[in-house]
Amino acid sequence: MKKHFGFILFAVVTLALCVPQVFAQASGSVKGVCKDPEGKPIAGGVVQYENLDNGQKYALKTNGKGEYFSLGLSPGKYKVTLYKTPDDQKAAKETFHVNGFQVQLGENSLDFDLQKEAQNAAKGQGLTPEQLKQMQEQQAKAQKETNTVKSLNEKLNAAKTAADGGDYDTAIADLNEATQVDASRDLLWFKLADYYRLSATKQTDPAEKQKRFDSAVQDYQKAIDLKKGATNDKDPNAAANLAAYYNNMAEAYAKSGKTDDAIKTYEMAAQADPTHAAGYYFNEGAVLTNSGKVDPALAAFDKVIAADPNRADAYYWKGVNMIGKATLGQGGKMVAPDGTAEAFQKYLELQPSGTYADAAKQMLASIGASVQTSFGNKKKSTKK
Repeated sequence: MKKHFGFILFAVVTLALCVPQVFAQASGSVKGVCKDPEGKPIAGGVVQYENLDNGQKYALKTNGKGEYFSLGLSPGKYKVTLYKTPDDQKAAKETFHVNGFQVQLGENSLDFDLQKEAQNAAKGQGLTPEQLKQMQEQQAKAQKETNTVKSLNEKLNAAKTAADGGDYDTAIADLNEATQVDASRDLLWFKLADYYRLSATKQTDPAEKQKRFDSAVQDYQKAIDLKKGATNDKDPNAAANLAAYYNNMAEAYAKSGKTDDAIKTYEMAAQADPTHAAGYYFNEGAVLTNSGKVDPALAAFDKVIAADPNRADAYYWKGVNMIGKATLGQGGKMVAPDGTAEAFQKYLELQPSGTYADAAKQMLASIGASVQTSFGNKKKSTKK
């Protein structure tokens, strides 16, 4: 019995001594250094090894020198992905990856040198024929875009030079050529519309004048449609530009006598860019004032004031429209609606020496009101 027991114990000890050797032979280690495009170590990054056979993943964090290391990876093919931060890994925002890296028994090295990778990519090294073809197509596309933009900018500059000199017909011709080169640029249609609008006021033939205003409206609409349809527009001024398109379109409507269309379009400008809504509402109020539509004009100037309480000229023109509703009282005295004097006084408070200061004072005098502001004209209190 003792002899039998001893044999079993010997077998167990022998097996135990063999385990580390078998384990070491069945796995490999991986290591590497990770550097960013500037050649600096990527510290605190994550290198993820994903076994392409069984899907098992190993997340290895880089140290301050950009180094990573791990033992115990089973041999096989892996997708190795570099993430600059653990948050990038959570968001699946990879920096670079190697597909089909073979982990073998023993030590395996895989470095990530993004500076070198960028250089190789520029030269087309390390790419499959298909990847190289795609890269060349992208480069050709980028070069074509550069050439197109250069050509269009030349057309824009030539048109501006002509327009600045009063030659709107040449400016229009230049931009019509530009839209034939590339009809997808909203700026081209916007500037073309501007030159049609500006040239219209120079026309002596009423039919030609209207034709140019109509062309302006059509081209502004093209610019608007393109700007609104630009799903990948990263321009921080996109809203302001869209509002400007609406604003100038509204002016073309107004100058061609289409007041209702102008008002609707000014409203769209204000909605497109609320931060500058006061200016668009003011333009709306001016068109309504010129059209003799007093109540709508008052509503427009109230919207200006609500958007920008310090817009002095809005108070002045509100007062002017209220004067338009004045009646004659006993003895032929002008009786203005409530709030008229306050509108002119507020203008003088904000702009005591402004463009309309004298007119505002005359308006106040015409309704028997005195000037009351917190500036110069108000009597200073005397010290006792």
